[in-house]
Amino acid sequence: MNEKFKELKVLLGEISDLHAAAAVLGWDQQTYMPLGGAESRAMQLTTLAKKTHELFISDKIGQLLTDIEAKAGDLDYDSFEASLIRVTRRNYDRLKRLSPKLVAALAKATSLGDIAWRKAREKSDFSIFQPDLEKILDLTIQKAEALGYKERIYDALLYDFEPEMKTAQVEKLFNEMKVELIPLVKAISERQGVLDDSIFNQDFDIDKQWAFGIEVIKRLGFDFKHGRQDCSTHPFTTSFSTNDVRLTTRVYKDQFKVALSGSIHEAGHGMYEQGIDQAFNRTILRGGASTGVHESQSRLWENVVGRSMEFWTFWLPHLKKYFPNQLKDVDVESFYRAINKVSPSLIRVDADEATYNLHIFLRFEIENLMLEHKIKVKELPELWNLKMKEYFGICPTNDAEGVLQDIHWSMGGIGYFPTYSLGNLLSVLFYNRALKDVPEIPGQIKEGNFIPLLNWMREKIYNEGAKYTPDELVKRVTGEPICTKPFLTYVQKKYTDIYGL
Repeated sequence: MNEKFKELKVLLGEISDLHAAAAVLGWDQQTYMPLGGAESRAMQLTTLAKKTHELFISDKIGQLLTDIEAKAGDLDYDSFEASLIRVTRRNYDRLKRLSPKLVAALAKATSLGDIAWRKAREKSDFSIFQPDLEKILDLTIQKAEALGYKERIYDALLYDFEPEMKTAQVEKLFNEMKVELIPLVKAISERQGVLDDSIFNQDFDIDKQWAFGIEVIKRLGFDFKHGRQDCSTHPFTTSFSTNDVRLTTRVYKDQFKVALSGSIHEAGHGMYEQGIDQAFNRTILRGGASTGVHESQSRLWENVVGRSMEFWTFWLPHLKKYFPNQLKDVDVESFYRAINKVSPSLIRVDADEATYNLHIFLRFEIENLMLEHKIKVKELPELWNLKMKEYFGICPTNDAEGVLQDIHWSMGGIGYFPTYSLGNLLSVLFYNRALKDVPEIPGQIKEGNFIPLLNWMREKIYNEGAKYTPDELVKRVTGEPICTKPFLTYVQKKYTDIYGL
């Protein structure tokens, strides 16, 4: 077994290198590539996607797995060897169902779709992106049919992001959340006058915002010796190895919260990637347990930590050094309340904790309608606006702040959106468990010491990489499955206190 296992590792390492090369090209496309390079880049990414897929689903990999499994019965389930074999087999059997031709077609369509989406968003004209999205949707449906499903077509795509989770489970969790979140948002909307966030209605120098954001995420624990931050149209994180992790954010002089929230959110992803066991580099285990578990970290650091009173007790004096005129008369209580103001907004990434999940419910519903042929792509802007009116009582005035605001569909990420809300649920579940183990964490945050919390996350979550399914990991860390109660209790208490409900 040892020789064959080594051979499998070598092959998986080469496949991992090709994935990393494609990730570099994708990162460059989102950050520095000139628009004129779109077609060439699409072909480069198509070639890499096709070759990588062919190598992974090869008979060689399949035979090695079969030979190794025949002699691996005594391996400890938690060991590196057993985990690598188990996860490789799971992915191999699944991806074997997809033809290289379909994988290549999707890679090309999404690469070109990304450029079309950016042009459409810039001009706020959905019709520019519509043909590309129709192509991506058609290929995504072909992918789902090839992968197979027993209940809902969405199940086949959700699995890419949340292994073993079903659409019905997501709907159950979301329905439980709606029961409490919609009345909470309504109650808060009736008390808008009790909270003043006018301190943010000022200009904040872009370079100073950038510098402050860097200072914050360095102190949180993001390692700039093995990572960097750049600007992009839509914030994202990509990782080429645990030693090279890239973040992006966006900065506006009149929207202070956007850049900082984006930086902390992406740093949460980045710290997860940097915390994965180094032994997992160049293997299929280098990555998170699921996208929802990954999102739990971005949402935890951005919201549970980054919008807390303890966080701003430490950071507000530092922020005042950057913006003494804008914040000279602001105390920490006022700042804390202002940065947590609940206000129905058009843009998902700018949303507060109380309304954020409503944005996800909207997208989840629309994706299912698209996949089940219950709505045509050309009808999306109108449906989007109707659902915004239904959930938020507001309506976008243009496509850029409506149906074109997210990058996910252009990159073929249909099935991705639920992971944000799952991440919200897990962020509180994990944080509560951390507090039981290290009760001093809030006081440490108040003093600007974030490392004990980071170390707990590294030990319990980050270090394990993709060894376990999300359900396995959550139960190992918290002793219970994913559920809504901890998050709903957290958000109800926080905003009842802030708004005096």
